[in-house]
Amino acid sequence: MKISGLGVGLLLGSLASVQAQVTVEVTQDQDQFLQGEALPVAVRITNRSGEPLHLGADVDWLTFLIDSRDAFVVPKNGEAPVAGEFVLETSKVAVKRVDLAPYFNLPQPGRYGIVANVHIKDWNRDVTSPPRYFNVIEGAKFWEQEVGVPNPAAAGNAPPEVRKYMLQQVNYIKGQLRLYLRLTDGYGRTLRVFPIGPMVSFGRPDPQVDRLSRLHVLYQNGAYSFSYTIFNLNGDVVAHQTYDYISTRPRLRTDDDGNISVIGGTRRITENDVPPPDPNSATNASPTSALPATNTVAKPALSNTFAPLKL
Repeated sequence: MKISGLGVGLLLGSLASVQAQVTVEVTQDQDQFLQGEALPVAVRITNRSGEPLHLGADVDWLTFLIDSRDAFVVPKNGEAPVAGEFVLETSKVAVKRVDLAPYFNLPQPGRYGIVANVHIKDWNRDVTSPPRYFNVIEGAKFWEQEVGVPNPAAAGNAPPEVRKYMLQQVNYIKGQLRLYLRLTDGYGRTLRVFPIGPMVSFGRPDPQVDRLSRLHVLYQNGAYSFSYTIFNLNGDVVAHQTYDYISTRPRLRTDDDGNISVIGGTRRITENDVPPPDPNSATNASPTSALPATNTVAKPALSNTFAPLKL
């Protein structure tokens, strides 16, 4: 069936009208990501139509597409979970947050663009966002170590599972260096990539593994400040502290039982401490004693809900 020029014009006019009444925008807190890192996005949906919109009832009401600079469409591993019915009143904004990393296979470093498409069931119309561009970058590996995962009693005489901790350095925006942890399994598959934080160019991190196969990382992140983080075998942060170089430099010490702690430096309490500091404990106490005797720590889930805002 042929569509006349007038029909095409009416169709385009109708789509333009929908785009003017409802807008969709993809935002991110950063525009550079290491391969395998979480890829969180926030989709802002603005309703200026003069009537409420019923969204989220169908699993495909919000879909995503990622392509590369050379127009190569990135294959999907699945659809991001976005279902959850809500009403977006007129003159309001809804923000939907989701991590896209598990659902797209980004094959190599390069520049990519994310497009979000919102299907408005009330009107049987789609609204598509402008592309949001980001870069996937490579990191420089400077340390790695394999460790064994203790077998549960039910495993019998099976050999222990293998994990590999890897520290990578990334030259981020405007020459800023950032330190990352990459955790892989025995087959080299990436299980998690975690951004530890910014670091100084003149300091080298000190990574050590304790008797429970947890990774301790102490590194300099400022002129006189040091960051200390402990990771379990899932790549989760189980402890984090900050130390200042005042009279002595902080460093890691391993005792005869394989326990690791920080000696030297002066502990500085911060709101980012993990676990939260106990006001009755010694200021310079090591967090190791507060850790559970297991490496099973639940990962925090990324919020996948919307927040209505006034325009």
